[in-house]
Amino acid sequence: MEIVTNFNWTGLAIGLGTFLAIGVFHPIVIKAEYYCGTRCWWLFLLAGVLLLALSVLVDGVVVSSLLGVTAVACLWSILELFQQQERVRKGWFPRNPRRRYPWDSDKQ
Repeated sequence: MEIVTNFNWTGLAIGLGTFLAIGVFHPIVIKAEYYCGTRCWWLFLLAGVLLLALSVLVDGVVVSSLLGVTAVACLWSILELFQQQERVRKGWFPRNPRRRYPWDSDKQ
């Protein structure tokens, strides 16, 4: 961490961490919706709250910021999970044939 603060690259480190967090959570949301549906939203909530608490408790600007960014990405993923289900309903993403969806009719 010392090299980051010595060269004043804190902003760059936080920016790259933010970019990575967004990039990592995009496929996580897609896979979570495919395998679990929207039932797993509470896992994103739990991880987000935990990471927010850690970001307040950790000493150090870069680590605290990256924990906060990851926490917000977890919380934002809850919304994206429900929007992903809507994208699946529209046919923009593949649906899991082993799962029932809310829009499936009861008659089959």
